[in-house]
Amino acid sequence: MGRALVIGCGGTLGFAWTAAVLTELDRQGWSPGNADVLVGTSAGAELVARLGAGVPADDLELAAAAPGAPGALPPLPRPGLPGLGLTRAALTGRVDPLAGLAGLLPRGTGDPQWLVDLGDGLADPATGWVTHPDTWLVAADARTGVRIPFGRADAPKAPLGRAIAASWAIPGWFPPVRIGGRGYLDGGAVSPTSADLLLPHVSDGRIDEVLVVAPMSSSGGAPARGLAHVERLLRRPMTRRVDDEIAALQAAGARVHRIEPTADDLAAMGASFMDAARLDAVRTTAARTAPTLVARRLDRPEAVR
Repeated sequence: MGRALVIGCGGTLGFAWTAAVLTELDRQGWSPGNADVLVGTSAGAELVARLGAGVPADDLELAAAAPGAPGALPPLPRPGLPGLGLTRAALTGRVDPLAGLAGLLPRGTGDPQWLVDLGDGLADPATGWVTHPDTWLVAADARTGVRIPFGRADAPKAPLGRAIAASWAIPGWFPPVRIGGRGYLDGGAVSPTSADLLLPHVSDGRIDEVLVVAPMSSSGGAPARGLAHVERLLRRPMTRRVDDEIAALQAAGARVHRIEPTADDLAAMGASFMDAARLDAVRTTAARTAPTLVARRLDRPEAVR
């Protein structure tokens, strides 16, 4: 039996908060890099790529907002709707309505080269991937909405840097990333965590424990005022999706630990999960909240619904 670590999307600030959580997990004896399967989406894909390449958890906290990382607001877009396939998939019920709305965002103009360069530096020269044997980076096919876990044995082959960039390709911020003749967007447009991709491994007994770190999930609600209220509205459908994925894993027999930001963490993040000006506040707050949060979640797995 084995363990899986799932890290969801969350932008620049979700990355910083998650890095603090991973450091605390390591301190409390749940070593993130030693999980049997690593699943990451968007900023989570960048984090699991680093873990899969052997970067220690406590070296991740200063990695957010690297040169080239996106700013608090998306750059001016170009004409075109490159994610319209997500909208078509939503109309036929193959993805959630939130993914359909993401498909209506214009073509982003952000440059993901910093992620390509990161992957080139992390990749094992012999394989072109990280050394961890099961590191999955989740992106969404822009034409169909189908989620592709690059790095899984049955997924298309991809250079590590382009796979990270594809998983990070937030609609409206970045254009689709081309891999094998197809365009891919941020996997978080379809699911904030894609924890359900582990179901075959749980059903066949390879995985019995799943730890889900979900920066964009807020079970029990997260009240806020002003612009932050808009961000909380976005969290509602994402939280429902995470709820459903965790319930499916539990039904298949997995023990699931769910870690998501506290009210204090959300207050530090504010209205935009991409606002690097709040990094220091997020890191300081997470350093205070993470020890209790992690201890509580490791001690009490999610109750079966």
